[in-house]
Amino acid sequence: MTDTLKSTAPHIHNATVYDDLVDWGVQSDAIEGQSKSTGRLLFKGPNNEPETGVWVCTPGRWRLSIPRDEFCHFVSGSATYRSDEGDVVEVSAGTAVMFKAGWTGECTVHETMRNIYMLV
Repeated sequence: MTDTLKSTAPHIHNATVYDDLVDWGVQSDAIEGQSKSTGRLLFKGPNNEPETGVWVCTPGRWRLSIPRDEFCHFVSGSATYRSDEGDVVEVSAGTAVMFKAGWTGECTVHETMRNIYMLV
């Protein structure tokens, strides 16, 4: 069997339900609850740019700061992102969001979410 992650075009079949995930630990800067993350890195380029993969996170609330432009396609679950400027982004299955580098605020995961992401 070929390792699809080491292909010349790394890929994950059925990424929306893929379950060969790695423990990525708890979310730092917790405000409420203890969100736990798992995921699978699809690709990471030189100097970690770009980085893309699958991220799954359990309920909780924490502060976050987005270090680089990050595109997220949420495929399951639900969460609320609140920027420090007051913007509110409700995400659920099918939502696509482009967080610009430097975005700061809070994330509240209501129902375990799964996101296909790319940092550039």
